[in-house]
Amino acid sequence: MNRKTLVLAAAIGLLAPVLAGCGDTGGGSGGGDAIVVGTTDRFTVSEEEPAPVDPAYAYDVGTWNMLRQTVQTLLIQPRGDGEPVPEAAESCGFTDTGNERYSCTLREGLKFSDGSPVTAADVKFSIERALSIQSDSGVFALLSTIDTIETKGDREVIFHLKSADATFPYKLSTPVAGILSEKKYDKGKLREGFDVDGSGPYTLETEVEDGELVRATYVKNPSYKGSLEVGNDKVEMRSFESAEAMGQALEDDDIDVMSRSMSPEQIRELGNDNEDAIDLVESPGLEIRYLVFNTKAPSVETKAVRQAMAQVINRSELVAKVYGSQAEPLYSLVPATVTGHSNAFFNKYGDPDVSKARQMLEKAGVTTPVKMTLHYTTDHYGPATKAEFEQLSKQLNDSGLFDTDIKGAAWETFRPDGQKGKFDVYGMGWFPDYPDADNFLAPFLDEDNFLNSPYANSEIRKELIPESRRQADRLSAAGSLNDIQDIVAEDVPVLPLWQGKQYSAARDDITGTAYMLNSSSTLQLWELGRGVSG
Repeated sequence: MNRKTLVLAAAIGLLAPVLAGCGDTGGGSGGGDAIVVGTTDRFTVSEEEPAPVDPAYAYDVGTWNMLRQTVQTLLIQPRGDGEPVPEAAESCGFTDTGNERYSCTLREGLKFSDGSPVTAADVKFSIERALSIQSDSGVFALLSTIDTIETKGDREVIFHLKSADATFPYKLSTPVAGILSEKKYDKGKLREGFDVDGSGPYTLETEVEDGELVRATYVKNPSYKGSLEVGNDKVEMRSFESAEAMGQALEDDDIDVMSRSMSPEQIRELGNDNEDAIDLVESPGLEIRYLVFNTKAPSVETKAVRQAMAQVINRSELVAKVYGSQAEPLYSLVPATVTGHSNAFFNKYGDPDVSKARQMLEKAGVTTPVKMTLHYTTDHYGPATKAEFEQLSKQLNDSGLFDTDIKGAAWETFRPDGQKGKFDVYGMGWFPDYPDADNFLAPFLDEDNFLNSPYANSEIRKELIPESRRQADRLSAAGSLNDIQDIVAEDVPVLPLWQGKQYSAARDDITGTAYMLNSSSTLQLWELGRGVSG
């Protein structure tokens, strides 16, 4: 029979996250007690990124998923879809009608993994620390609506906001709001290396060689007290140089699970395979891919150039040739099925049309062909990324309006170089911090955005984003959200390309794989267990 499992969420879920890297291990389902999960991602400590897993710095799906296993937050996003639910907190809620005062009461008896108590003062310290450090990753911006934090006794913490923010509960469920101990973390500087201390369901044991994480072992935390039921005692993460090597390890029974990043070919083969020993798990997804423009760079500073690219690129052809049924064309930063989505780019540009693009450039006095390099990361978004950029380059060059080449770089240099404005055009992906349209717009367009983009639109920042956050009913925010998307389609500081599905594969004696990844791309290792094969 076909061993393909479809996970159907109540509302569409988000795409698979990065998993933490690790090295060799004592075996998968064939030996040892640990459940072993494979990944192609790598994590390094460098001069530019000395503290990759400090909650005040970490801001990619991989490092966040390391923190989600080990550092508690007041709230957590639920197994399926829906609003955040209490985790370290016993209860949370707005205490005013204007969504500007938010209060949480901690569970009784919370402890850090070293046995020391978790208090409201620790919550205050942790969040104020992230806001004061203001790391260049931009993650602190998620907490930017906080004005002051008040504590009452050891268990109550009250957040006074600068302005109404109906999305604030979601933000408290993200790792930047993780609860830390003042004994372990310095208030004024980042904690370097891969050590993590918290009160989450696991403790983390790491082995590092030459600045690279070679082994990450999650061990069940006996001091944990929260809302989660932990289905295993230990999970080891193992890193591979390629998706093919990871797939072979699964076939050879050296690992139990593989997730990010499987190749399109592997997904197709597993989906059609009658092999009983391995299950492919497919879920709806909201990962997006997009191009980022340095709007001050000479090659793309003229808006007409960016608009012409939006007019030329054929998303349907791109998806069909590279990803097939595993992705869908995207015409906004906000994916389809998310409340507030609009097809803003299709509404403005329609189908690809070289003649229209030529007219745009001629009207703006732009000499063609426009020469530029399209940059992509070689080791962060999966093995098909190079093929994707080859296809993009071909489409642009075939129009006769552009002369492009492509250049790849490892994530550890690619990411900081993009933030520093070293690329005119580069490709990025986004796994939402929380499942709301606000999180597909504000991180790219607001002040202190994580792209460090020079693009700034005062209407978006001063009027539309605040206006959308005042609406507790997110359907009521659709007008403001649609206006933002229309402005983005007009100015093209970013160019959305596609949204994808979510895949993992596991040996059939592993249970809980349907819940290993939740609707906001959170890796939930606590869901995994070992059952009966077959």
